[in-house]
Amino acid sequence: MSEVKKFLLAFSNEQLAGFAILSLWVKTVLVSLLGFNLHVESFLDILLILFNPVGSLLILIGFSFFFFRKLKPILVIILMGIVTCLLYGDLLYFRFYSDFVTVPILFQFKNVGGIGPSTFELMSPWDILLLVDILLAGWILKGKPRGATVLSRKWKFSYIGLSVTLLMSTLVIGLVRSPYLFAESYDREQLVKSIGPFNYHLYDIAIAATNPISHLLAGKSDTEASLRYTKSSKQEPSDLFGVAEGKNLILVSMESTQNFAINQKINGEEITPFLNELIKDSFYFTNIYDQTAQGKTSDAEFMIDTGLYPLSSGSAFVRKPDNTYRSLPHLLKAQKDYYAAVFHGNDRTFWNRESMYESLGYDRYFSKRDYTVTEENSVNYGIKDIPFFDQTFTYLEEIPQPFYTRLITLTNHFPFLLEEHDQFIEEASTSEDVVNRYVTTVRYEDEAIKALFEKLKSNGMYQNTVVVLYGDHYGISEKYEQGVFELLGQEDTPVNHAKLQQVPLIIHVPGEKAKTIETIGGEIDIRATILHLLGIESKDTLSFGHSLFTRDGNHPVIFRDGDFITEKYIFQDNACYSNIGEKPVSDSRCEPYKEKVREELRQSDDIVYGDLLRFLE
Repeated sequence: MSEVKKFLLAFSNEQLAGFAILSLWVKTVLVSLLGFNLHVESFLDILLILFNPVGSLLILIGFSFFFFRKLKPILVIILMGIVTCLLYGDLLYFRFYSDFVTVPILFQFKNVGGIGPSTFELMSPWDILLLVDILLAGWILKGKPRGATVLSRKWKFSYIGLSVTLLMSTLVIGLVRSPYLFAESYDREQLVKSIGPFNYHLYDIAIAATNPISHLLAGKSDTEASLRYTKSSKQEPSDLFGVAEGKNLILVSMESTQNFAINQKINGEEITPFLNELIKDSFYFTNIYDQTAQGKTSDAEFMIDTGLYPLSSGSAFVRKPDNTYRSLPHLLKAQKDYYAAVFHGNDRTFWNRESMYESLGYDRYFSKRDYTVTEENSVNYGIKDIPFFDQTFTYLEEIPQPFYTRLITLTNHFPFLLEEHDQFIEEASTSEDVVNRYVTTVRYEDEAIKALFEKLKSNGMYQNTVVVLYGDHYGISEKYEQGVFELLGQEDTPVNHAKLQQVPLIIHVPGEKAKTIETIGGEIDIRATILHLLGIESKDTLSFGHSLFTRDGNHPVIFRDGDFITEKYIFQDNACYSNIGEKPVSDSRCEPYKEKVREELRQSDDIVYGDLLRFLE
């Protein structure tokens, strides 16, 4: 008998289960530290990361014998496969979104890319190592004789007791580490670090199941409380109030466009030559941050139209399309009789836009079915930007004026694919291919925007139209940021990472003097800024945005995970940094802003989950 066969015969079913628990624990810890790159701030964080998967794994593997007289080895391997799939799904999602999968996002799978070029781009040859323990367990099982020890009821209850004790201990230690752990459940990294990825998913399921209750319990008194809060930060108008009154309004959603590309050169060539010229004749806001969450482009649309924060989990477009909203189209129609339309070369159902646009008050949604989309004029997610703008203009000339329209671009979408004949600039030469390709798709987008402006001028619409161009969210995720730092000649630091989340905001009002505005702000402030220029006061609309012409720089720019930025400080990954000296500072410097952040996110969530705008007269 060979030594290998002796080993297999000696390996009991109970030892197989022990091997499964040990291997899954090692795999979970390694993925947490290396894959999720959880930030370790103290020795307690290390203990939590090492300790928190144990109770969950004991319970999971326990299902291989809880309901049977003997342990079922095949169930052990099936459970190993389920846990590995869950870990790997989280890992792939995290590699691009720097976030963790939630229940709502599972129902929006097609909106985050599905299985396609984006997914394969995120895979690594090293990922195959995640399967080694499952293959080894299968090999052990194959060489084993059938039969197993009968497990007593007392032994099972002892096992369950130990598992639950370890699980509860994890929760207690997590709360000791972060007293606001569950009050700040939008900080998913802190949750995963404190209670572990498996407990996090159980908690997320519970939250998703109980959120609908908010709608049933909400009343008019809740609306009045939110109104008092939003009215408390009312701003005085500037001398630019009403300078664009009655003009057409075109918003251009620049897919995945980050501010670092503006005025940046590659081998002496500008990445955005047209935008660089345009900002010399426009309002250019240099300190605007991406505040989107899991809804990405739809989150940017939601903030701009409603002045509310996106949901921390999933997209309001998918989860809350039947709410009552006081959106930008509603305000413009009521006060200036605007016609509202959206133009997008993707399917009508993508991000549930067809339903949500109706709730937001749009008159017409021009989608893929309204465009001539061919294999030659499309790439990646749909029609290329130049033919998209070209075909859109036919409709723009026909709709009633004044109009409010949003044009949503597609070409500059991860993984940034573009045929050579459409490239107006050579790829960059960093260590990250994604960053190198990104340069070419941003340059193509810039050329498309140039063509749009030329059409506005040639048909006589230019003088009476305000054009707002904004980056909808980041394009280069943290996984690929090293390439950007090489491009910019910067070091990879927390502060530089935070500033990479800036997106361009350019507002072009023909006839107005250009101005570069360094006021710190976010996408939630775009709506208030537009209304300011159009001369419309937004009263009693339950909006959290501030006009960027008068915004208080001490008011934090709030992100959905609880991080924030002010003129002086950056709070990121539970650490406080100076926004001026770019060095870590005492957490006490950031502490005064934290309650404001919690309160504002809670108020916004109450409005959305409770559908509070239905109570406004």
